[in-house]
Amino acid sequence: MPPRPFVVDLDGTLLRSDLLFESAMAFVRSNPWHCLKPLVWLCRGKAFLKEQLAEATDIDVTLLPFDPEVLAMIEEQRKQGRIIVLATASHHLLAMRIAEHLKVFDDVLATSLECNLSGTHKRDLLVALYGESGFDYVGNALDDLPIWRSAERAYVVNPLPGVGLAIESLDNVVEVVRSGATNFRDWYKAIRIHQWAKNALIFVPLLAAHQISNPLLLLHSLLAFVFFGLCASGVYVLNDLLDLEDDRRHPSKRNRPFASGRLSIKSGLAAFPCLLFISFAGAWWWLPRQFAAVLATYYVLTLIYSLVLKRIMALDVIALALLYTLRIIAGGAALELELTVWMLAFSMFMFLSLALVKRYAELQAALRNGITGKTGGRDYYPADLAMLSSLGAASGYLSVMVLALYIHDNATIALYAFPRMIWFACPLLLFWITRIWMLTHRGRMNDDPVIFALRDRLSLAMGAMFGLIFWLAA
Repeated sequence: MPPRPFVVDLDGTLLRSDLLFESAMAFVRSNPWHCLKPLVWLCRGKAFLKEQLAEATDIDVTLLPFDPEVLAMIEEQRKQGRIIVLATASHHLLAMRIAEHLKVFDDVLATSLECNLSGTHKRDLLVALYGESGFDYVGNALDDLPIWRSAERAYVVNPLPGVGLAIESLDNVVEVVRSGATNFRDWYKAIRIHQWAKNALIFVPLLAAHQISNPLLLLHSLLAFVFFGLCASGVYVLNDLLDLEDDRRHPSKRNRPFASGRLSIKSGLAAFPCLLFISFAGAWWWLPRQFAAVLATYYVLTLIYSLVLKRIMALDVIALALLYTLRIIAGGAALELELTVWMLAFSMFMFLSLALVKRYAELQAALRNGITGKTGGRDYYPADLAMLSSLGAASGYLSVMVLALYIHDNATIALYAFPRMIWFACPLLLFWITRIWMLTHRGRMNDDPVIFALRDRLSLAMGAMFGLIFWLAA
């Protein structure tokens, strides 16, 4: 008598993700102006939705996060001469491509336009093919419960909430695999709390106005910092969901929680609107309305950047510089302080230089990996390195010129007791910009330049000296 077929589910079991959500995010990224179309398709049924998404997207299945423990389980069963069957609710076009990639399946059962192969539909098909208790089944969700009941042996992989209690009624569970447990560290990385350091720019208007000792304004700045951080975290989560494939091609970004499958796309789709709601509700309730308006502008620009601008040469770095400058504008709006043109011009030139540092470092890394074409969905080539360094250094030096001109402004003379002291900040800033670009040219800029500066001892020391100069000038 031949051994029982070993039937393996795909989404959440063999794959640490869900192809329905994978294809939906890929569709939204490539068709942002038609992002609501999947909801129209869903009205005609899940099977129709899956077919339309499968045909409209081109997911690289070789990059998907497969569970190594399930692959090892399959290999062990293959060595015993068992038939291995992939039975999935994902569309057959995607299932066949995965089977062709992995080359471990003898048969593939998947969703077609006629039937969404999940739950009882999958159970009925398996029983019709192999008989009651004529197969073993590996799954992870409550939808798999009727299939486990009809299987001879049940294998449970990374059970979803509620599954652990439900399988207690089964007497055929032989193994429960927990290889993808989510922890707090994954969410900490996903919302990127360390990136909140960039939001310290919100305090710049408070410092520039010499109002740091005003408790009410300081409280408003702290609230603005928190609400801006929550908004930025929501944007980071959404951006990661839209950039899954690009992140998986990157040597380090592929380890991000969503790209690696440690966090589900579904949880991300629930988290980012919650973060945005808390952010905007708090901003509307506790701070001036203009702060909420700036926050909304930041969010819209970030969304446009993620969907469109990040893939357009020059516009991407200008947008990044503007996003940094909006943090300063947000700080002014939260405190209802008027910002000077010098401050905004300095910010745009400085952060344009740092945005170009980031692109230069990315291209340099691509060149080291032997990539000569466009990288990571960006509209740059390694041959652009010389031009990027020229533009970036020039932009950084222009920020120093803006600072020098600021010293002679009438408002500056009125605000500072010793405005000429600020001249000492100019060579300090020239040295820092030159050093950043030299380190980048030497291949030592392996992080976001702003984060690098916050971790670099010399940059921190120079930042302290920069602040001291302005304090002495006051």
